Amino acid sequence: MTQRVDLATVMDRLAVDDLVTGYAAAVDDSDWTAYRALFAPDGRADYRGSGGIEGPAAEVADWLAETMTLFPVRQHLIVNRRVHFRGPAGYPETGDTADVRADYVNPMRFTSGEDFVCGGRYAFGALRTAEGWRLSSVVVDERWRRHQ
Repeated sequence: MTQRVDLATVMDRLAVDDLVTGYAAAVDDSDWTAYRALFAPDGRADYRGSGGIEGPAAEVADWLAETMTLFPVRQHLIVNRRVHFRGPAGYPETGDTADVRADYVNPMRFTSGEDFVCGGRYAFGALRTAEGWRLSSVVVDERWRRHQ
């Protein structure tokens, strides 16, 4: 592998990491315009693993905008990010698509003041577009929750 390929891989990893961080910030900040902008035109989100819906990102953003009003305080912590690029034969570490598996802990507070915490794993699909890396998919696999 050449230094040029190594540098491109590092740059892609940073861009994909920024995409995942942007996702968490958009949801936590109720920035649904930013949420929509993170997705490729045909991007989809699947929240069925946490009791939600699945569909085109724009429709899911509308659902989130309504649902998240129940939780005026929320903070995603997305950790243990594993990035796998898919590319041309011989260069699996580079390419125009990426799969990201990341664990999350999501503390939130209901409007009533009660705390709610859940955790699980995200599966993000990302692809390189003319505008940069965008999400092709987000799938939530909630593994636990606690309501106090």
